[in-house]
Amino acid sequence: MTSRSLLRQLPTRIVTGAFVLNSGLGKRNADQETAEHLHGFASGTYPVLGKMDARRFASLLSAGEIATGALLLAPFVPAAVAGAALTGFAGALLGLYVKTPGMRREGSIWPTEQGIGLAKDVWMLGIGLSLLADGLTRDR
Repeated sequence: MTSRSLLRQLPTRIVTGAFVLNSGLGKRNADQETAEHLHGFASGTYPVLGKMDARRFASLLSAGEIATGALLLAPFVPAAVAGAALTGFAGALLGLYVKTPGMRREGSIWPTEQGIGLAKDVWMLGIGLSLLADGLTRDR
């Protein structure tokens, strides 16, 4: 990555990476109640997760967030790789927003009060796509 590209990407990589990393670290030792809440919410939208143990789900979610945050924070990781990881992560979160009843106003893409927490993840999707595009199109 050229120094100009890195400097341009650094602010978004640092703030987004730190946010996602902190979220993952916070789930690292999730208690049973927290694990069941996270698992129940996710498996309601993604039924394939329903067969997984709640503690295992929380552990894997934590690991995925930690890995995504670390990829964003590591300046030697290419923008396309970090962007792809963030895009996938944000896409899964936005899937929760789109598919979970009560998150959006009736017949609209706009969030309800309950949906604001997930709707804001659209910013991470935009950052991920920007990093991906920058990494794939920059001059070599």
